[in-house]
Amino acid sequence: MKTILVVGGGYAGFYTAWGLEKKLRRDEARVIVVDPRPYMTYQPFLPEVVAGSVEARHAAVSLRGHLRKTTIISGTVEAVDHAHRKATVRPADAPEFVLDYDILVVTAGAVTRKLSVPGVSEWAIGMKHVEEAVAIRDRLLTAFDRASTLEPGPLRQRLLTVTFVGGGFSGVEGFGELLSLATALIRRYPELHRDELRFHLVEAQGRILPEVTEEPGRWVVRTLEERGARVHLNAQLISATDGLVKLSTGEEFGSELIVWTVGNAATSMVRGHTDLPINERGQVIVRADLRVGTEDEPVDGAWAAGDDAAVPDLAVGRPGAATVPNAQHAVRQGKLLAGNLVATLRGRGTKQYVHHSLGTVATLGLGRGIFQYRGIVIKGLLAWLMHRGYHVLAVPTWERKVRVLAVWLTAVLFGRDIVSLAAVQDPRRAFVTGDSPSPEQEPGRRPSPEPDHRPEPVRSA
Repeated sequence: MKTILVVGGGYAGFYTAWGLEKKLRRDEARVIVVDPRPYMTYQPFLPEVVAGSVEARHAAVSLRGHLRKTTIISGTVEAVDHAHRKATVRPADAPEFVLDYDILVVTAGAVTRKLSVPGVSEWAIGMKHVEEAVAIRDRLLTAFDRASTLEPGPLRQRLLTVTFVGGGFSGVEGFGELLSLATALIRRYPELHRDELRFHLVEAQGRILPEVTEEPGRWVVRTLEERGARVHLNAQLISATDGLVKLSTGEEFGSELIVWTVGNAATSMVRGHTDLPINERGQVIVRADLRVGTEDEPVDGAWAAGDDAAVPDLAVGRPGAATVPNAQHAVRQGKLLAGNLVATLRGRGTKQYVHHSLGTVATLGLGRGIFQYRGIVIKGLLAWLMHRGYHVLAVPTWERKVRVLAVWLTAVLFGRDIVSLAAVQDPRRAFVTGDSPSPEQEPGRRPSPEPDHRPEPVRSA
């Protein structure tokens, strides 16, 4: 019986393993998935986790709960020697070991791309995983509580200032949802004023949301600015040291929360610890049927999909074009990869990946959204409802669909849940000290003896 090793349990890896479970005959092959996280993150829900509109656990799909015929190894694949069909696996709390396999599936995804900007690694936080989305929300809620006890001044203004760096879908959706949450929160704090909120979106290019055309992109900018946000176009973050944001335009301001959403980068394993062919961006080179290699030089027994694979985009019809790294492609590539693997095991031919876009849809906060399909553009409430409808249908398993719908219906009746659970990041503090921690004592902060002392940074997860 052949062993199929799936490196990574994200979108592409989860759907590949899930598809193999449905298609493989008994004793035809065994499937092993290696991932350090016990769940697959449904990333389109992260902005709503940030806003408290979706529970954090509902944006995560348990690997063991749904891949019941698959062997799950909690660890990281450190290196792949495909020539000898061996992978080096490092569990969290055990020595490294070598895993033998027959067929390799690389779906390791990507990591947040951090540029060499001073202070970003120490002060910023990403928005790629559930724990990061929860931390962003808790930091905002805690900042409101702290600011409400202060007189107007530099520290209070800093606490009420939020900065997002990156104007792609992830950044704009997270920014819009957090702005919506902050606007709703301000009504619960009579000590604070709406005009004290400072929300900054920084984008190096001259426009945001490159996935939509220019006019819808300009409409999104206008909409955000009408809600009190500041969108900095053609601006780069040049420093975030000690939480002091410095832009290439010369503007400077203190920001309690800095969220970094500037694209993706290949994982270190794919980039430098494998003998598979990779391109200049560190992605695995694959054919249109997701087999690693080229038409002239395929790599036997190796497949790849998702963010870490340079999959030819046949729908574009332009030589050299590759599919963009997003959830829509990763899900469909995972499903096709499972089918092609089974077809190969049974001596049948494979199918090529061709997917025509279903359009782009983004949430900009409660009741606000934008949708575009070719020349059709829908804005506002209808687009927001389309966003929710599409993603509740797209999230895997009926169990998750029902849970998410239940949370949304509850929110209609009772509003958002505005409880901050930031203290869970250090659950033993109260037990050790015998007292409840104040906001200044929360993880990642030093006590501030002076009102204008800058607090300790948010650590990226």
